Amino acid sequence: MDAMDYGRSDTPRALATEAVHAGRDDLASLGVHAPPLDLSTTYPSYDARAEAARIDEFATTGARPDGPPVYARLDNPTVARFEDALARLEGTEAAVAFASGMAAFTAVLLARASQGLRHVVAVRPLYGCSDHLLDAGLLGTEVTWTDPAGIADAIRPDTGLVMVESPANPTLAEADIRALAHSCGSVPLLVDNTFATPVLQRPVEQGARFVLHSATKYLGGHGDVMGGIVACDEEFARTLRQVRFATGGVLHPLAGYLLLRGLSTLPVRVRAASATAAELVRRLATDPRIARVHYPRIGGAMIAFEVYGDPHDVIAGVRLITPAVSLGSVDTLIQHPASISHRIVAEGDRRSAGVSDRLLRMSVGLEDVEDLWRDLTEALSAPPAALPRVAVPAAVPAAAGGRPVAVPRPAGQ
Repeated sequence: MDAMDYGRSDTPRALATEAVHAGRDDLASLGVHAPPLDLSTTYPSYDARAEAARIDEFATTGARPDGPPVYARLDNPTVARFEDALARLEGTEAAVAFASGMAAFTAVLLARASQGLRHVVAVRPLYGCSDHLLDAGLLGTEVTWTDPAGIADAIRPDTGLVMVESPANPTLAEADIRALAHSCGSVPLLVDNTFATPVLQRPVEQGARFVLHSATKYLGGHGDVMGGIVACDEEFARTLRQVRFATGGVLHPLAGYLLLRGLSTLPVRVRAASATAAELVRRLATDPRIARVHYPRIGGAMIAFEVYGDPHDVIAGVRLITPAVSLGSVDTLIQHPASISHRIVAEGDRRSAGVSDRLLRMSVGLEDVEDLWRDLTEALSAPPAALPRVAVPAAVPAAAGGRPVAVPRPAGQ
């Protein structure tokens, strides 16, 4: 997965190399080292006839205009660099960036609905706001919720999309993307790849057609920029650009600049945080205060765990770890999904998707593992006196191999 060939040379470049150089290939010819930041909202032109032709071409095809943009809502050179770079990391023809992950998802739904395809088949759990947008029908869409085995039977003539998040937010449940893509037939499969990033998985290689990212998270990586992006084929990208132009959900150029900068360290950040997360999983799995640990097979820096005590006490007790929503930053964050990220999802739907009231989700950052463990273990509520210590192996193969870990609940608890 790390070797990539984009026809630029006979030797494929590794993902780490692409992360540093994608979107920057022309800098030497421009005589600069850092990518330029273009903050223009409009662009001068003395040839109105030519501008009219370019606008007509965009309205007809949705292709990027040749030459300088006409207006920042149509295109921006800095944002385009980020789009090109992410497309190369995901192995797609194109990518289209938006003001947030939800703006990107909204654009996908509107693009399919514009073709009369308003029905969506989706697998829970999803990010809470994605779930709400589908379930509430706010865009005139209709959703059928199903498990992976039921996708083929749920598809209708007006189905425009199958939606899955893997690893899922917040339970880290994984889907067999290749099997799901097969079940979709001709209906496009959209995979939310925010948790995994292209460092751990590239869904298009497994049959997905669209890949969604909340770029706010790992792509930016520093908790200081908001954005969303859809990696896809050029045909769909043209429709997305037209939706973006019409609805105005554009990514600010400064955000595009910061996101492109974030990509350069993405592989290093994800791999380092993943190693720390795996060690924390190993320790949590042997802790008698923990009922269950969730960790995906592909690894990663996200951990979910259920506590025997009050999860709100853990949130209140951390000092080094930041109690905050979001994820993917260089610092470690922890939150209670039932209270925040998935509060908007109906309680019954949350629980049926595995989001229990005792579940905590932690985004592991780049701090030293010993400092994180000290803070976390001090914040965990002490086990009740009547609760016997759970016997578990000294070494937990699941943590090393990235598999979900379950610590059995003692009888009578």
